[in-house]
Amino acid sequence: MHEYIPVDEEIIDLAAFLKTFGDPTRLRILFLLLDGEQNVHDISTALELQQPTISHQLKILRHLRLVRYRKEGRSVWYSLNDEHIAKILTIGMEHIQEPS
Repeated sequence: MHEYIPVDEEIIDLAAFLKTFGDPTRLRILFLLLDGEQNVHDISTALELQQPTISHQLKILRHLRLVRYRKEGRSVWYSLNDEHIAKILTIGMEHIQEPS
């Protein structure tokens, strides 16, 4: 039996975190970043979406600490924030690919 029940603030934070994974565009960005660092131009080209759309989604992903960025000259490079994000994506795919 699980004895720990998170406090309300943690539940709210976790709900916001998990809600982020409910958007197909954000998921596509995260899966693309599994292969490594990308800039907005590369992401928008790979996903065939406009750069403002990608930038908006990356802002949300940054706010929830799912991605991080670094600046190199005028370019901004994005990557997954840590290995937990990759694990969540991998486990999620394993779950939905399991036979019923």
